Amino acid sequence: MGEPALSGEARYLLVGRVYWRRVRANLCVLTRRDLPVSVGNHGSCRGRKDEAVTGRQESDDRVVPEGRRKATPADPDRQGKAVTVNKQAEQLALFGETAENSKEATAAGTSSPLDGKRRGVPKSPKGKSIVLPPMTMEEIATDANLRRAFSRVAANRGAPGPDRQTVEEVRENLRECLAKLHRSLLDGTYRVGDIRRVWIPKASGGQRGLGVPNVIDRIVQQAVHQVLSPHYEETFHDWSHGFRPDRSCHTAIKQAKKHLEAGFDWVVDIDLAKFFDEVNHDRLMSRLELRIADRRVLALIRQMLRARVVLPDGVIVSTERGTPQGGPLSPLMSNIVLDEFDHELAARGHRFVRYADDCNVYVRSERAGHRVMASLRNFIEKRLRLRVNAEKSKVAKPEECTFLSLRLRKSESGKVYVLIGKAALRKLGTELKALTPRNWGQSLDECLRRVNAFSRGWLGYFAICDATLHDQLRNIDGHVRRRLRAILLKQWKRKRHIVNRLISLGVPAPLARVDIYARRRSWWGLSFVRAVCRGLTNAYFVRLGYFELQTNWRPTYERIWGIGPKQLPLQVG
Repeated sequence: MGEPALSGEARYLLVGRVYWRRVRANLCVLTRRDLPVSVGNHGSCRGRKDEAVTGRQESDDRVVPEGRRKATPADPDRQGKAVTVNKQAEQLALFGETAENSKEATAAGTSSPLDGKRRGVPKSPKGKSIVLPPMTMEEIATDANLRRAFSRVAANRGAPGPDRQTVEEVRENLRECLAKLHRSLLDGTYRVGDIRRVWIPKASGGQRGLGVPNVIDRIVQQAVHQVLSPHYEETFHDWSHGFRPDRSCHTAIKQAKKHLEAGFDWVVDIDLAKFFDEVNHDRLMSRLELRIADRRVLALIRQMLRARVVLPDGVIVSTERGTPQGGPLSPLMSNIVLDEFDHELAARGHRFVRYADDCNVYVRSERAGHRVMASLRNFIEKRLRLRVNAEKSKVAKPEECTFLSLRLRKSESGKVYVLIGKAALRKLGTELKALTPRNWGQSLDECLRRVNAFSRGWLGYFAICDATLHDQLRNIDGHVRRRLRAILLKQWKRKRHIVNRLISLGVPAPLARVDIYARRRSWWGLSFVRAVCRGLTNAYFVRLGYFELQTNWRPTYERIWGIGPKQLPLQVG
């Protein structure tokens, strides 16, 4: 095979023991015999290092062995990093990438000896021996996959997108819609619609922007997610808990508790500034290209990333970076972006817990925490091209950090307690106050239904907290019952009606008349007098169906932590 003549513009690169010569923008593979003597001896960092060592040995009158020094395996305790096959492929691809010659063009026009290793081979989930379907457009566009995607989208009961088409309207013509969607995906005529921007308040203040795609676009995103997720799920780190099957905020808290019990008492709390709005599209697509061979799937995902956004005032803006938070595919894309960060932490030997863009790293000392913070901030900003929120990121004790609205505290005996965050407790009081307004105009049963629905959902999450929450819930239950009493008293209106109601509930008549007619009181003040408390007791509201947080905390706590009596299997026959 003919080789171009050497010139002054040639550059020799050593990657994975393969010499590459760069002549202008082209790469050529050379063997060691094809290289000049100067390049063969001095073209690599290893050669220069050997020369320097030889010089020092000669200056110290040591015996210098002839030939190259024998290679020895790296000591794992010295934090040496091995370059994997996939990493070598990424390095080789960087040599031919310029502003005019993109990564896609380089991959299509040139080849390297590692191209056969770049594409991920479909693997089965951990512990299972099933063969996963390939990540191709044909698999995404199957009728079974699209129907399953529609079922998931319909179960979420989401709002319509910019085209104002509801889920029920799609359901009425589901067969025609899916058939048309199948054809357009395979022939490449499918085009992603716009995304409707919705602003919701954040617990820490400010607003969070959500993107609401059209129903058809949500079906396609869910179909892509169902095909891609099993392949990427196996490669995700075990300490990543966000938006993954059989994992939740509770599993993340349990993992953090184990790190503290192991003696890692300091927390490096890393907060990413506007993560979903700052994701770099080119980096994300490069990560996807390592596993997805079908260019049509890659083009479809890039369309979804670059979908235009319709603001509330009707202005349409383009999207140059970020993933639209609110679509079915957004959680998977965020995990793919941050999976590189997870494995970097694992390679450094750190203990960490990550849920979406919330990440805590656990170290043994404050000094180590500040060193880790500086190193990780440099990696995030320069490698991942994301921003760290310096105001919210900190190195502190676990009780001073709030992770997923919860706090952890380690006692002197070494026991770790799970506590509720102060902001979450304040938000609970605000929500319950809004659900029990003084001017409630409907029946008390409807008010209790709304309060119970919120209380069950709230307790289902925060029941993971230890017994310290039990005493706080007693005060919260008492406050809610008093607000319900005030609603009833206002609905009963006149004092003589209130007295008659209390007497019918078993309150002595003299006590009811004295407490109600004694002096002028507001509805809130009247709700706490003796006669009202004796008539509208705690048991009275339980009979009406009030969901007591204090009473239901214990069984929910035991279910979350997997403690308490377990049902034994029955012997049949």
